[in-house]
Amino acid sequence: MSRLIINADDFGLTSGVNRAIAELHRAGALTSATLMAKAAATDEAIAIAHANPALGVGCHIVLVDGEPVLPVAQLPTLVRSKQNRFRPSTASFVRRLFGGRIRREEIEAETAAQIARLKSAGLRLTHIDTHKHTHMFPAVLRPVLRAARAAGIRAVRNPFEPAWSARATPAAPWLRRAQVRLLRRLEPTFRRIVAQEGFVTTDGAIGVLATGSLNSATVDSLLRNLPSGNWELVTHPGYNDEELDRVRTRLHASREVEIEALRRLENLPDLERISFADLKPGAS
Repeated sequence: MSRLIINADDFGLTSGVNRAIAELHRAGALTSATLMAKAAATDEAIAIAHANPALGVGCHIVLVDGEPVLPVAQLPTLVRSKQNRFRPSTASFVRRLFGGRIRREEIEAETAAQIARLKSAGLRLTHIDTHKHTHMFPAVLRPVLRAARAAGIRAVRNPFEPAWSARATPAAPWLRRAQVRLLRRLEPTFRRIVAQEGFVTTDGAIGVLATGSLNSATVDSLLRNLPSGNWELVTHPGYNDEELDRVRTRLHASREVEIEALRRLENLPDLERISFADLKPGAS
């Protein structure tokens, strides 16, 4: 049996992203979203989540390219103090991480603060994932999971794209394809840590390779090839308005393309849609 979580990242980033998520969920095309604890439209996203209780809501942990919840003084290795922001690129974050210049205690503390901010707003969080998938690295994964477990969360995104999904994404750029293939080597360690920490996850994430190019043809291809198991389709829908134009992201025009692609999921009676709340021990 195939079960699919259809998740939208960046909930709270802008009002246009929020509107797309709300519309797609009400149409039956989205089952889940991950919410940024400190972004321009976070408060609006929280209100939308409360108004749509069937939407599974997780915490989209931001450790790169965003603002921290904790004071800068408490995060000297994570935050650029002059800008009061995390480092802008994943590459710079990873260089510091592998160079031993980021303290795991800061990752755990900031993760706990982001989760606490959303829980204090009355949200029951179904899971966690991370902006730019930084939790694929063990030095990030363990402190993130410790903070989540302390908050009562026991589900986490498996950020690794399986080989079958990569084959079903023919239009992906070759460089991104090579990156996804290389990073897949981290998956056995990821699964071991997730099991050790007592979390559940999916069999893999699809659509990661297609980030920035997820269109109707790719969605059709992924669904045709979907094997049995529990999978997550990772998406980034949104309306490309002036607010989004001010955001530093490569995902501008592609967000509206994703809206149209996801509308193909509105009426598929044979597709079992679930959220992370439906994952049980042994599901990973």
